[in-house]
Amino acid sequence: MSSSLERHQDRLERYSGRVSEYADRHPRLIDLAVVLALMGCVSLGSSLTMPGAAPPDHRGSGTALMGVSCLALLRYRSHPRTAVVVTGVCTVIAVVLGYLVTPLLLAPIMAALYWLAMLTDPKTTRAFGVATTWAVTAAAVFSDSMDELSLLLRTIGPFFWLMLPLAAGNMTRLRRAYLQAVQARAEHAERTREEEARLRVTEERMRIARELHDVVAHHLALANAQAGTAAHLVLTRPEQTKKILTDLTGTTSSALRELKATLGLLRQNDDPAADPLEPAPGLARLPELVTACESAGLTVTVTTEGEPRPLSPGADLTAFRIVQEALTNVTKHAGSQSARVRLVYSGSRLVITVSDDGPASAPPPATPPGRGFGVLRMRERAHSIGGELRLGPRPEGGFEVTTALPLIPEA
Repeated sequence: MSSSLERHQDRLERYSGRVSEYADRHPRLIDLAVVLALMGCVSLGSSLTMPGAAPPDHRGSGTALMGVSCLALLRYRSHPRTAVVVTGVCTVIAVVLGYLVTPLLLAPIMAALYWLAMLTDPKTTRAFGVATTWAVTAAAVFSDSMDELSLLLRTIGPFFWLMLPLAAGNMTRLRRAYLQAVQARAEHAERTREEEARLRVTEERMRIARELHDVVAHHLALANAQAGTAAHLVLTRPEQTKKILTDLTGTTSSALRELKATLGLLRQNDDPAADPLEPAPGLARLPELVTACESAGLTVTVTTEGEPRPLSPGADLTAFRIVQEALTNVTKHAGSQSARVRLVYSGSRLVITVSDDGPASAPPPATPPGRGFGVLRMRERAHSIGGELRLGPRPEGGFEVTTALPLIPEA
């Protein structure tokens, strides 16, 4: 039984959908069909009388009058107020001429009121609806065709039949407004999801680009320095050259590992063949970074003040990358053989200072004309976790990079 009802409901929905599509494609044909149907209702209604009563003497003129009211409905889409006025005047004249007030005779004005309530605002609907209802009801009260009925029936009948289309039209208007609002919210949500997805993709691309820049710039700078030192010492100090070349192999291997880990972010998480990703580097790998810099001829001194406290994973990665970028800049631009890294744990901040003793007149590291991605990346990293970054030449010579990063609050 339930399956039969469901099939019947599906069939009705399909038919109603087809009718709606046809009405949207051919609105004028639908309007013409409705007007013809209303003319048939008016023609039938004008022939009805009370039992034993004679039909009105103005049958031809009354029929023509109601035909005009039906034809006025052809313009209801663009002029709903005019359609109500014309049909209302024609209906009132027909009632005054002695035609019996029935739903069939009132069909044109009922249709006009329905479309008025559906297409206009509530204020306009109330104004025209009240005026039309009052005029038709007053005409019915004083009409000779309804003398045999009581005053209550002559009043409540027209009032009920004219209030019905107003209520139906208002409900239709509210339903359409609700559906439009739902559709607008759905479209807005879809646009918001698409914009959010694009934003997340852009942020992820920027993050991966930042990681690639840090990895490639640091390791290539070290590898270049190591290769240059080995080429300079290959004839005079072969043992040291051998050690430098061994360190160069370790530098390139480290670069390949970090590149593999960074590019692994682009893999699908559900790829069973994907290798597990290495954890992100942090300050725990600072000794490894110092060793790599020393193999390139840069002596790095690390000092720690205060009691070391944990950082969040993001702050730990940021601290390591800023130190790595600063030391890379010293290797490439400062012309100094030594650098100092100072870690100060104070309050809720970790202050990291990387300085060198290069010439006071040397240009700021990582800021040659037309380039500055190193400084830009360091500043972006610091600001992304609520930190600060300052950098510039030192009064006594060299260059200094200082960043303050938030620590994890103590429990």
